[in-house]
Amino acid sequence: SASLFNYLVDEHPQAFDTVAVAFTGGEAASPAHVHKLQQIKPGIRVANGYGPAESMGFTTTHPIEAGDEPRTLIPIGAPLVNKAAYVLDAHLKLCAPGVTGELYLAGEGLAHGYLGRPDLTATRFVPDPFGPVGSRLYRTGDLAHFDRHGRLHYDGRADDQIKIRGFRVEPGETEAALLTHPDVTQAVVTVHHEQLAAYVVSDGDTHPQEIRRHVAERLPEHLVPAHLMVLERLPLTPNGKVDKRALPEPGPVASAGRAPRTPLEETLLSLFARTLDTTADLTIDDDFFHHGGHSLLGARLTNHIAGALDVRLTIRDVFQHPTPARLAEHIASLKSAPAKKARPALRRRTSQTTTATATERISS
Repeated sequence: SASLFNYLVDEHPQAFDTVAVAFTGGEAASPAHVHKLQQIKPGIRVANGYGPAESMGFTTTHPIEAGDEPRTLIPIGAPLVNKAAYVLDAHLKLCAPGVTGELYLAGEGLAHGYLGRPDLTATRFVPDPFGPVGSRLYRTGDLAHFDRHGRLHYDGRADDQIKIRGFRVEPGETEAALLTHPDVTQAVVTVHHEQLAAYVVSDGDTHPQEIRRHVAERLPEHLVPAHLMVLERLPLTPNGKVDKRALPEPGPVASAGRAPRTPLEETLLSLFARTLDTTADLTIDDDFFHHGGHSLLGARLTNHIAGALDVRLTIRDVFQHPTPARLAEHIASLKSAPAKKARPALRRRTSQTTTATATERISS
């Protein structure tokens, strides 16, 4: 598996001393670990493989060329000889390049089904509309897309999709974005109290806030983890896969911020904690959205501020000034700005008045 591959690269690189070709698979490949192996073992060939047990070993592979820098993303490649892979929509129609759909496999090595489970067999092994009569497709439950070069990219599990604030979220998409950070070598994303929680292993001393900011620059708000923890290593099951049940309880991204300096900052800090419903030791430099805040909670925060400070803010104000310190400066600037001259109130003129006025003008 990829987790075992990563572990050997980090802890026992001598295991590759007599290896000519190394494969990573089973989970999303780590660009950092692949690059590290290619640097410490020049000349070794590394490939990313994909294939569930129902398709008898690897179905697709992708050779990874060595480079000066780790690759951003690693495809799962193209089908082997006598095997086929299709990305289909809900109506079993082929998806265009770049469009994510469910991955179906066909060809040599496909299993006959599940022993003693005709119901599951009928669900997962379906007629192949692209092959000869009697041929079948295996429905993997994985999401993928083809790029314009005919290479498959793994996009996560279809049954891992969750809903957060009405958005469909694929944790694998967030994991892929985390792995594009140059210091992140491994990443796994889970759900905690209807919020995304990320766990990463890092090669550097990068602060969790910087990693989260890196993701926020690449993904929409609902795909950015509210919690992010840096671990020395991810816990593994006996078969080498990430053991999500052994992950620690997630916490908000901590910061080394400042204490309140003014009554306004102290009030805003209290309102932040109340809105976020957190017991964490927030500072005036903590970002509202780094502690689980989102647009709905942002609207609630503006209501709390209106009630406590008699200041009317918009959600945009919270997005543009997401810390108590910056929001306090914004509120102070609003209060010091000269008041706009009120427009005169509109008065309704009746048709009789209008007619009389017009008559007077004509007479004169």
